[in-house]
Amino acid sequence: MAQPSILISMLFIVSSLFVTSVLSRSIPNQTIKLDKLSRIRAQLEKINKPAVKTINSPDGDIIDCVLFHDQPAFDLPELKDQKTTLKLPEWPVGYNSSKDTSTGDENIQLWSASSEECPGGTVPILRTTEQDLLRVSNIIRFGKKDKVKKRHEYAVAYASGDQYYGAKTNINIWAPKTNQFEFSLAQVWLLSGTRQNNDLNSIEAGWQVQPELYWDTNPRLFGYWTRDTYQSTGCYNTLCPGFVQTNKRITLGAAIKPISSYNGKQFDMNFKIWKDPKSGNWWLSIGSRILIGYWPSSLFTGLKSHAERIEFGGEIVNSAVNGHTTTQMGSGHFPEKGLFKKSAYFRNLYFVNSKNQYVSFPVSNLRTHVEDPNCYDIKLLSGKVFGTHFYYGGPGKNPKCP
Repeated sequence: MAQPSILISMLFIVSSLFVTSVLSRSIPNQTIKLDKLSRIRAQLEKINKPAVKTINSPDGDIIDCVLFHDQPAFDLPELKDQKTTLKLPEWPVGYNSSKDTSTGDENIQLWSASSEECPGGTVPILRTTEQDLLRVSNIIRFGKKDKVKKRHEYAVAYASGDQYYGAKTNINIWAPKTNQFEFSLAQVWLLSGTRQNNDLNSIEAGWQVQPELYWDTNPRLFGYWTRDTYQSTGCYNTLCPGFVQTNKRITLGAAIKPISSYNGKQFDMNFKIWKDPKSGNWWLSIGSRILIGYWPSSLFTGLKSHAERIEFGGEIVNSAVNGHTTTQMGSGHFPEKGLFKKSAYFRNLYFVNSKNQYVSFPVSNLRTHVEDPNCYDIKLLSGKVFGTHFYYGGPGKNPKCP
């Protein structure tokens, strides 16, 4: 029989080995977690600027009121020395904004609907949180389109072969259901260059449902830009230096209300993007004449001059491995009979010409594109009330789109 002292010694050795083994596994894990947290905090310092006032929205958003020249855009070297006087753009002519019945007042976002607004000299910026960055796989590329090859599917109307200096349309607002790590959006694209040459310039604006970028599934006002086919330049909203926010009550990234309902009341929003003839900057406006802000001309190469292509429509990401995704586009319903109140739409499609004039798009000048009409489709039409318009969207996976 072993002596008690020997047993105690053996137990001590075994327990020491066990503790050492556990520590050797836990310490590296703790180091990795601490390293990730430190990288997250460093990234948050880049994105979030010091706030003069903070507004806690009833829908959970945190809005920071940041001094105008402290917003992310002015981290750009070419904007650092820009004069503090903001010069308003020259509006395009040829469109009667008094006839616009879209959702477009300054109470379209819940954070400002209760008369909250940022003080003079400041602009609202949606705060990025630690939880936002914990949701994504690549912290450094947060706010940028994913470089991983994912299947993007579209239902769009487009025009090319001319010089375009802006676009205008009314976009129907919905809240399509999306799967995790996928998105659904409706937007306008102004494009120059090509993907093949990696010199694609793009300005984009509309609404999107993107749970990975935001913390919920509400439709949100957004903008995006790139000048190198989404490789390294550009981002959503103000998540990198680029877009200059000017409005005090509406901000990119915050949720939109109200939302359309199937067979119920419909809501749409008038979007305008155009190049100011005086400054060369590309301005974004909603409603009749509500300026949100602008993308400086200096951000771009091809779009420094004009757009070569305009697109209107919906886009989803399909990351399903087996079969098609169930992420919806638009209302989640196809453009079929009895369209209004059932299918999502774009109405009154216009472009801006070199004389800064609105020109209605003739149907004959537009073409359409879809990947698979059994999953998502588009129907281009013309009429007295909606002008040149189209219905689009679909449910994704269904018996004809397995």
